[in-house]
Amino acid sequence: MRFATRLLLMQLATVTAVVAVCALVFGWLGVRQLRAESEAAALNIARTVAEDPDVKSLVAEFSADPGTPDAAQLRTGALQQIAADVADRTDALFVVITDDHGIRLAHPTEELLGQVVSTPFAEVLEGNEVVDWEVGTLGESARAKVPVYPEYGGDPVGEVSVGFERASVFDDLPALVATIAIAALGGLALAAVATLVLRRRFERLTLGLQPEELVTLVQNQAAVLEGVGDGVVALDPDGVVRVCNEAAERMLGIDAPVGRRFDDLALPGTLRDAVRDGASGVEAVVGDRVLYLDTRPVQRDARALGRIVVVRDRTDVEALAGRLETVRAMTEALRVQRHEFANRLHVASGLIDAERVDEARAFLGDLTARGAVDFGVAGLERVPDAFLTSLLGATAATARERGVTVRVSEDTLLLSEVAEAEDVAAVLGNLVGNAVTAAVGGARPGWVEIALLGDGDDLVITVADSGGGIRPPGADPFARPVVRDTDAGGNDTVHGHGFGLPLSRDLARRRGGDVWLIDPGGAGAGAVFGARLPGALRPADGNPEKRKA
Repeated sequence: MRFATRLLLMQLATVTAVVAVCALVFGWLGVRQLRAESEAAALNIARTVAEDPDVKSLVAEFSADPGTPDAAQLRTGALQQIAADVADRTDALFVVITDDHGIRLAHPTEELLGQVVSTPFAEVLEGNEVVDWEVGTLGESARAKVPVYPEYGGDPVGEVSVGFERASVFDDLPALVATIAIAALGGLALAAVATLVLRRRFERLTLGLQPEELVTLVQNQAAVLEGVGDGVVALDPDGVVRVCNEAAERMLGIDAPVGRRFDDLALPGTLRDAVRDGASGVEAVVGDRVLYLDTRPVQRDARALGRIVVVRDRTDVEALAGRLETVRAMTEALRVQRHEFANRLHVASGLIDAERVDEARAFLGDLTARGAVDFGVAGLERVPDAFLTSLLGATAATARERGVTVRVSEDTLLLSEVAEAEDVAAVLGNLVGNAVTAAVGGARPGWVEIALLGDGDDLVITVADSGGGIRPPGADPFARPVVRDTDAGGNDTVHGHGFGLPLSRDLARRRGGDVWLIDPGGAGAGAVFGARLPGALRPADGNPEKRKA
């Protein structure tokens, strides 16, 4: 049985129980009210008869006579006539008048005149009014007994008893019950209609999903949203953020966005416009991060539910691309140098095979002095680390193809080995690559000079070039470029350049270091950049200091 059906039946059962209890309570209250009304009517009639002067005087006369009144005289007496008239006017079952001995002086049944009443009367003769339901000679009735006092005061000389039969008391009970029943049925009908409306509303809001399915959906959503590295933002049809995981908050730099309109968030206008238009494959710069946004509409049963924005951080991807480019350049340079080294070995082998031993010995001596591979970088012997040697050699090989010479500064002093090769390759490779680009195309041969210093486990780098300096003058070389995407006509546009320096600075700052501009250059002088990478070095087993020890 579906949850909505169970909910409907439960609500109907609850409303039925409530209506039944209310009907019983109102019925009980109605019966009490009818009883009270009949008792009050009997009491008021009895009081009125007891206050009649004729009744007072006649009852006082009969009470003063010690003998028993004559029944025949009572049948035609004034008291009998008064009681009969009152009973006719009020539809009372009976109006009985007695003396102080309980002798009936007036009664609907004439045969009972002159006899003692069948119900107690002593309490009334003590001066008390009694209202109760009793069973007498005329059956059960709601009756009121009131004492009759002498005309000029004194003790009670008799009583007046007025009663209404049970059937007449509850004449209005069927109408009352019918009214309560109609109200109860109306309440049940209204409850059924309301329950059906709520059921339809519930199923429309939950898209027909049952609570068990909703629980599973929430669990899956939490697992997916918090288990992926991508940012996810869900917008309803009105553009209000309904779901936003921690990754999206971190990437977009927003706080507590759920419940707010996406257009009201502190985000670049181009990004908000792209999401509003449902664009996909959008690159945007938010803070110091390069983000890739993909907006997709969400529908269920042809009903639009809003949009999902997937946010991917391309900052690390760009940084990794830079590292891979550096490694690729190193690999290509090493491949060429390996081929060169192999050729040299073939020359040495040929000289030996030709028994030109002296020439072979001289060739191998020269090879030993110059090293297995000639990187062609001036001052490279000042760098003892094999990784840095290979990186600078590969970079120099690429720079030579563009007409730029790479050299190592005389200020270089490095006695340690590289411990964090990836970060060093990314930062140093970007700085040298930008310097080579700046040095290309000048009137004179370009050059790039690199200085490497070890400060404990920190690696300090300076890179200078022969270019024209920062262009335009005063520009921020670390500023993120404006990223443009598909234009209004659907044509692809060219993305900006210059991610290398900002990404290098991000990598350095994540390690607690930095990349900064030392000299912007200009007027025939190139720019100089510096970098510090904490924890990038470790002591070398074969460094000169240890050999001295």
